[in-house]
Amino acid sequence: MADRRIVAFGGFGLFNADHGGFAPELVRMTGKGRPRACFLPQASNEDSDYVVAFYEAFSELADCTYVVFSPWPPESWRERITGADIVFVGGGNTANMLAVWRVHGVPEVLREAWESGTVMCGSSAGMICWFEAGVTDSFGPQLEGMQDGLGFLPGSACPHYDGEERRRPRYHELVVGGFPGGYAADDGVGLVFQGTELAEAIRVMPAKLAYRVELQEGEIVETPIAARPL
Repeated sequence: MADRRIVAFGGFGLFNADHGGFAPELVRMTGKGRPRACFLPQASNEDSDYVVAFYEAFSELADCTYVVFSPWPPESWRERITGADIVFVGGGNTANMLAVWRVHGVPEVLREAWESGTVMCGSSAGMICWFEAGVTDSFGPQLEGMQDGLGFLPGSACPHYDGEERRRPRYHELVVGGFPGGYAADDGVGLVFQGTELAEAIRVMPAKLAYRVELQEGEIVETPIAARPL
């Protein structure tokens, strides 16, 4: 089996030039001079501006493509994913994205790509989706715990840990209430997984961290994880 890699970012804007350091790092991870990169924008309702931003971030470094399912999917959508060296999942509504994916059979194709060595990555919804569970605003600003992620990675994920004031306390509430523990990431921080184990954290912004969040003897234990600057 090829190296299985996932890079799950807590949040950043493809539109923000200050966050551009992640693209060269993802390209480096592929080991190829000019890899193929595929963008999945379903969480943003397939926003065309988001697709343009992806091309602006990656097109100088990679051969880019994307997959949309409205009004109907292209015949080659599976090959666009399995033939990519990088699959990048955009942010937005995680629950809606997963629903669209499941209707079309995307999870099985993503798993095939992951197990073949494609670098799987994304931000916000593109962080949550790889885990069994996650803290999401898919159902409203109050934030809910959803437990029907793809399950490539065990446990839960919480993005925007420093960018949205309700994220940290809500994650703690959920874990105390029986929600699976897992990982949180500040905006601009990525969690790099080799297989299903965390290898390191990376960051495209200064003074940012990731965290391991667990329940031990009825109390939340939050362990900071230093992030390597890009």
